[in-house]
Amino acid sequence: MAKNGQIEGGAVLGRVLSVLVILAGILFAAQLCLASPADHSQVPSIFDPHSGNADLLYRLSGFVLSITGLIFVVVFTLLVYVVIRFRERPTNAGREPAQVYGSNQIELAWTVIPILIVVVLFLATARVIHAIQDAPEPAEALEVTAIGHQFWWEYRFPALGVVTANELHIPVSDRAHPRPTFLKLLSADTDHSFWVPQLGGKTDLIPNHINRIWFSPQETGLFLGQCAQYCGTQHAKMLLRVSVESEEDFDAWIQAQKEPAIQDEKESAGRRVFETTACLNCHAVGGTNGTGRFGPDLTHLMSRQTIAAGAAENTPANLRLWIQNPDAIKFGSLMPAMKLSDADLDALVRYLETLK
Repeated sequence: MAKNGQIEGGAVLGRVLSVLVILAGILFAAQLCLASPADHSQVPSIFDPHSGNADLLYRLSGFVLSITGLIFVVVFTLLVYVVIRFRERPTNAGREPAQVYGSNQIELAWTVIPILIVVVLFLATARVIHAIQDAPEPAEALEVTAIGHQFWWEYRFPALGVVTANELHIPVSDRAHPRPTFLKLLSADTDHSFWVPQLGGKTDLIPNHINRIWFSPQETGLFLGQCAQYCGTQHAKMLLRVSVESEEDFDAWIQAQKEPAIQDEKESAGRRVFETTACLNCHAVGGTNGTGRFGPDLTHLMSRQTIAAGAAENTPANLRLWIQNPDAIKFGSLMPAMKLSDADLDALVRYLETLK
């Protein structure tokens, strides 16, 4: 009897420990998902919203997680209770426990309760979808056309006459002076997906189809994201950088982008290299005969912090490497290696450094 009791106690202890280990793993995973990083600009999270529509999604996520978390707690508690309460004992070994058949109360409970939960979740989700997708566009809203390319982003400001690439600048939309940004999303080749978690949900860019998304950022700062749809070899390095600026700083940036590129006449040799090689087939520089649209507009290249859609910092060394051997920074980027001589390469880099 004593030996059987020890075996039974050990089995119970093993089950309890297994349950505790599982619970600890779940709590640890939840902590990793919900923890707010010290530097939110480096680890974007939907649980750190900085825009009106992102806040709607955050609240909906919290509501859904609360309901599903409660379901988990109830089910997990019942599971632990059943495992311990109805465990096999020496006294009932080999005997089947009492079965319950034809209980209308139990059948109604496990039918009606899930239906009510699904209806509540559906109505809450439909409300948020309607609020985001059918939001009216006010007259003061900023309109931007975002075009996804393999593997970079093109931004056009139709009403302002500005074209840029990879780094999007938009104004803050505080409650005192609301100015949301509405983006028209297009694709130049394959499917892409625009996602800046702290500013809003992800929206796909589909060839021959127009999608839309809007932001109403409530504070200035740099917000990161990336293409969330596999679009080819360098999908993982098709990064997004959104700079939210004050009205004054945004207006100053727009004015600077409208100005002709500052081109140093001392670097005419580099300009000659640009205009006499394949560079101008893909890239545009205002004031030159380069009008290509297959690659980013380089008119104000040095006003950007990164190159290759955020894959590297915009430094002379990285710029030189990018032109000489794109695969060293972004393998499969579709930009050909120019195979220039060292003298032409140095001259071209010096010229590009003047494009501010």
